[in-house]
Amino acid sequence: MSRPGELRRKSFKSGWVVAVLGFLAIFLSILPDREAEARPRKTSREVIIANRGTVGIIAGGFGSTDLRIVADLATVLNKKHELRLLPMVGQGSEQNIDDILYLKGIDVGIVQSDVFEAFKKAGTRPDIVDSVNYISKLFNVEFHLIGGKGINRIQDLAGKTVSFGVVGSGASVTGPIVFDRLGIRVNVVHLDFDLAVQQVKSGKIAAMAYVSGKPASVVAALKSSDGLHLVPVDYAKPLRGTYYPAFFNHGDYPGLIGKGDRVPSISVGTIMAVYNWTAKKAGRRGVRYQKVRNFIEAFFSRYQELKKAPRHPKWREMNIAAEVPGWKRFPPARERLNIELKKRKNGT
Repeated sequence: MSRPGELRRKSFKSGWVVAVLGFLAIFLSILPDREAEARPRKTSREVIIANRGTVGIIAGGFGSTDLRIVADLATVLNKKHELRLLPMVGQGSEQNIDDILYLKGIDVGIVQSDVFEAFKKAGTRPDIVDSVNYISKLFNVEFHLIGGKGINRIQDLAGKTVSFGVVGSGASVTGPIVFDRLGIRVNVVHLDFDLAVQQVKSGKIAAMAYVSGKPASVVAALKSSDGLHLVPVDYAKPLRGTYYPAFFNHGDYPGLIGKGDRVPSISVGTIMAVYNWTAKKAGRRGVRYQKVRNFIEAFFSRYQELKKAPRHPKWREMNIAAEVPGWKRFPPARERLNIELKKRKNGT
């Protein structure tokens, strides 16, 4: 056991060490930050310039057609100090809509045109048509239904297990709508692409749905020798109005489709969605509203450049005048479209 004198000496030493360490911490905290000094100091004007014209645009996940499309937009439209698109990786159409509504820095989102149908089916967001508008339809993306042995048509999946992709993905939006409209009841699971392929191969699940612009690289890597094939989806009457007819051929997926063969399917529109800003809603001086207007001006002025190589081939499907059933066009986009259509009429 320590004697009282020893305890006092230990206590004094401990207190002295703490005091010295505290002094050193204070001393170091007031030394100049050499790294900070090396960085350029931004004036308020420079900060304003750096942020002026920035537009956050959210798309699909890694490897998606949508993300490549956003990269093309940034490459073609960006102009120093005037417009700078900031591409962001999203988590599917439903989440992208939520991000447009609530997430700071998200001005525009790439979504599927049937996402409102998904909200309606779920009984959520009854005012979404007025809250979120569209700038332009871009192109269609195809519904891939990949089946295993014994699945020759979509009706063969009744009562079987089908993956509609991860929650929030394009397949998780379109899959339930398509099967519900066709009156085909299935056991739904939500698996990522690779796991779903593995389970279709093993027979654990009967099929998987995937929505992406053709040719999708992940689908192109599949082979019929693994017991996989694209299941035909006819353009049945219940699907019309929301979806469009589509097909796949050997050129799209040589590992799954023979030469001269084609597999019917459907496609869904991809659009640029935006919150229905007004100058008043956008806050002080309507900054957000004006940023979106600037983006719209640049897009409609230069959209023809997006249709040229080496931009994604899907751009060549775009018709900026195409209307999207069930959606309202953002008023500034409608105004700019009318100007463009007038130019076409006058041949200028």
